[in-house]
Amino acid sequence: MSDRKPLVGIVLVSHSGPVADSVAALVGGLAGGATAPVSAAGGTRDGGLGTSSELITAAARRVDRGAGVALLVDLGSAVLTVKALIADGGELPDGARLVDAPFVEGAVAAVVTASAGADIAAVEKAAKEAYGYRKV
Repeated sequence: MSDRKPLVGIVLVSHSGPVADSVAALVGGLAGGATAPVSAAGGTRDGGLGTSSELITAAARRVDRGAGVALLVDLGSAVLTVKALIADGGELPDGARLVDAPFVEGAVAAVVTASAGADIAAVEKAAKEAYGYRKV
């Protein structure tokens, strides 16, 4: 850790590397000037579809700035993989938590909130509130 301001980091876990990368780019663009660190952890180490605990752990370490790490996932085994990493307790940074939120909308809300300097609980709450965003 350096002298950077403690901020909540965001990890986007998808079964697809291109999906995770695209959502990270979208979030960065929509959150204009966001300062919260964001990292994508998509697919397997060989570029296939699936999830990789190694990629997730590396992404979480990259975004760890001492205020916790919010992990947003797309579906199924991504949830199970993150839950296993959290239960293990040794691979993810302290304060890492799985956030139950819509993948895209939750990611935007999480990054905007984290960039404002909010704590992990507020980031999680903002991401979860994205379930209520109406589209019609």
